[in-house]
Amino acid sequence: MTDIDAMKAMLEDASDFGTFGRYVETPVAEMQPAEREAFDYTKNLRGLVPGPHKIWAANPALLTKIAPIGAYYQAESTLSKAEIEIATCVICGFWGAAYSSHEHEKIGVALGHLDPAEVEALIAGLPTKFGDARQQVVYELSTALAATRVVPGGLFRRAQDLLGDAGIVDVTVLLGWFSAVSLTLNAYDVPANATGLDQ
Repeated sequence: MTDIDAMKAMLEDASDFGTFGRYVETPVAEMQPAEREAFDYTKNLRGLVPGPHKIWAANPALLTKIAPIGAYYQAESTLSKAEIEIATCVICGFWGAAYSSHEHEKIGVALGHLDPAEVEALIAGLPTKFGDARQQVVYELSTALAATRVVPGGLFRRAQDLLGDAGIVDVTVLLGWFSAVSLTLNAYDVPANATGLDQ
């Protein structure tokens, strides 16, 4: 056995070796029927199978229930794209999720939703300000829930005036959604530059 073969064998035996962080993806052609059905469902719904969904495919029943939530925020949310990225970057930064923080730093800036300095502050947990009143209240609501988990009455009333109850619910569920995303990515130690299988 050559040194290269020995190294490959060692990596294959290591419990934390995978194709997406610690997670070892199953190639599409080798998936069990339920996993393949959930994978295809997600791909049809979202146009791709995003990062954490690769891992959630290990639990097909859960993936088919949870994938529509992400799709909702892509197309139907009462929040603007910038507001979604504000809440997303706050919570990904709070959980220290390398992959999702990296991806949403790119998304927030590349799509022209936010200024790079704003995104950096959101992920780093540093204070920032937004000129748009709705964006500011989404930021304040998100940081209050992530940091102290208490929403003062005045902040709640401002959020209700600007976002309505539907918007407040959108923010809170989005924070929960990206908490699930971030915790999944952290559990599987997915690095910022992970790509996974091309499938």
